[in-house]
Amino acid sequence: MEYIRAFLVGGVICAVVQIFMDKTKWMPGRIMVGLVVLGTVLGAVGLYPPFLEWAGAGAGVPLLGFGNTLWKGAREAVDTDGFLGIFTGGLAAAAAGICGALVFGYLASLVFKPKMKE
Repeated sequence: MEYIRAFLVGGVICAVVQIFMDKTKWMPGRIMVGLVVLGTVLGAVGLYPPFLEWAGAGAGVPLLGFGNTLWKGAREAVDTDGFLGIFTGGLAAAAAGICGALVFGYLASLVFKPKMKE
């Protein structure tokens, strides 16, 4: 049942974002930044952790989960390092995901022939 719930939650998040992309004039980059910010805000007010526990990977993998990871890292770093943790904590917490995205994006660009959209 966990897998079905994760699949449905992730699918609903993606479907809502796709509808938002189709019905507004916002560029995809702005929508993605909005998702990261929304995940950060939901984590800051304490709503995202219970949702993540219930939805599993369906809520942890999309950009909402990335924003929550940035928030958790920054919060923990501020507790240990003080003010400087605001700048270092989020990146330290999300370093593996960022590195993976860069490496696999580069490998995909070697396999396929990327082109600019016309």
